[in-house]
Amino acid sequence: MEPLHLRAICKSYPSQPQAVQVLNGITLTIEPGELFFLLGPSGCGKTTLLRCLAGLDFPTSGAIFFGERDVTHLAPHLRETAMVFQNYALWPHLTVAENIAFGLVERKIPTAERTQRVEQALRSVRLEGLGNRAIDQLSGGQQQRVALARALVVRPRCLLLDEPLSNLDAQLRIEMRREIRRIVKENGLTAVYVTHDQEEALAMADRMAILSRGRVAQVGTPEEVYRRPVTSEVARFIGETNLLAVEIIGQDGATVSVRSAAGVLTGILGDPHQKATAGQPAELSIRPEAWRPATVGEANAVTGVVVEKIYLGQRAQLTLRTQLGLLRIVIINPPGDLTTGHELTVAVASSDVVVLPRK
Repeated sequence: MEPLHLRAICKSYPSQPQAVQVLNGITLTIEPGELFFLLGPSGCGKTTLLRCLAGLDFPTSGAIFFGERDVTHLAPHLRETAMVFQNYALWPHLTVAENIAFGLVERKIPTAERTQRVEQALRSVRLEGLGNRAIDQLSGGQQQRVALARALVVRPRCLLLDEPLSNLDAQLRIEMRREIRRIVKENGLTAVYVTHDQEEALAMADRMAILSRGRVAQVGTPEEVYRRPVTSEVARFIGETNLLAVEIIGQDGATVSVRSAAGVLTGILGDPHQKATAGQPAELSIRPEAWRPATVGEANAVTGVVVEKIYLGQRAQLTLRTQLGLLRIVIINPPGDLTTGHELTVAVASSDVVVLPRK
């Protein structure tokens, strides 16, 4: 296995009155055996970048390397990649086995080896014995597995997946998340997976890149991106958060003090390479689950009134009216007397208060 290197990838399309820039200097390294996610809102360039990796589109400038090999302008079949599409792209007139074998037929693989590799691919996606079935006799989840088997059977260097679970119902998506990760890891594949589903990315990825307007906004593990977003845009996109306008007072080591409508609060910088300058406007990102019931006078404490409560068994989602504005809070094992109109003081650890630049 070899790493994938994307170096300053730009892609624009001719348009009037001026060209449309879809990718704007994307530089990434995807490690061998990594399940790497490209995540972002619609129109951010993630599918275009995947198509450039596949050879279905070519960058306007920049370079793509598989290991030391420059594949920037190679045709798809010369890159040794395989792609799984959103709509599966299965042939309805072919059986399951014939669909899986299609790429091998195109590569003129001998019949005996072809049969053996198709059976192996069926086992890897747990569809043994279904090779003679028609495609329309399969469930949505089974069709997705056929699409995966068709990609695996050609033994790709890199597996590319473009929102492969978006057509499945919620429960089946959860099951297929586990299956895709198992298949990638058991087969030792390097995989690049495009989605706009944050939960899907958090549950499956080894690392992820958040794209915004054709640029990389942040790269990291799911925990790093969720707990330490570097911009408010990333914080909003990955999960739910409270964004609060503040002013920086100063910095003492890793701790940053800020002035808020509820008094002085402390937190840490989302980007540790930045510096906190006194008087600089900033935003705080605080996840709802980071708050906990507290007493007045504790550090980073805020008092408010419950204006909405959604009871979810072992937890409750609250909306609290405070001096900071409306706060979304999740309380684990909430007391029964915690109802609308109840006054509540909550606090948050400094390590869960992320200080972000405010433009």
